[in-house]
Amino acid sequence: MSKTSSREQIPRDQAISVAGSSATRTETDENLWTRRLVLFLRVMAMLSLAFGLYHWAQLTGFIGGEDDAFENQTVAWQAATVYFAVIELVAAVGLWLATPWGAVVWLTTVVSMAVVELMFPAIYGGRLAIVGLETAMLTAYLALAWMAARERPP
Repeated sequence: MSKTSSREQIPRDQAISVAGSSATRTETDENLWTRRLVLFLRVMAMLSLAFGLYHWAQLTGFIGGEDDAFENQTVAWQAATVYFAVIELVAAVGLWLATPWGAVVWLTTVVSMAVVELMFPAIYGGRLAIVGLETAMLTAYLALAWMAARERPP
C-alpha cells in the first residue's frame, strides 16, 4: 500500500513549466517608486556596509598608525566607534533585505552620526559635510518612501 502525493503525480516537465511561468511577471509603471525605493535602500546598504567595515578597521587597527590606534583614543571616541561598527553592519543587512526594521536601524545611524558630529565635535571633529550628507540621504529616503506609499491605495 503506497501513498503517492500530488507532487509525484505531476509530470516533471509540467512542474518546471508552471514554476517558471509564475516567476515571470510583466513590469509595469505601477510600482516605479517602490522599485526606486528598494534600489535606494540597496545603495544605502552598500554604503552602510562600507562605513561599518571602516569602523571595524579602525577598531582592529587595520588602518591608521600607532598614534591612531584604538587604545590610544579617548573613551568617547572608542565608544562611538564600537557603536557605529556594530549598528552600521546591522543596518546594512536590514536595508539590503528592504525590511522595515532595516530602515529604522539605518535612520538611527543617520541621526546618531549627525548628533555626534554636531553636538560632540570632540569625538569625530564636527564635520558639517557629514551632517549635510546624512541630511540629504534622510531627505531622499523620506521622499522615496512617501512616493512609494502613494502608489499603493489604502
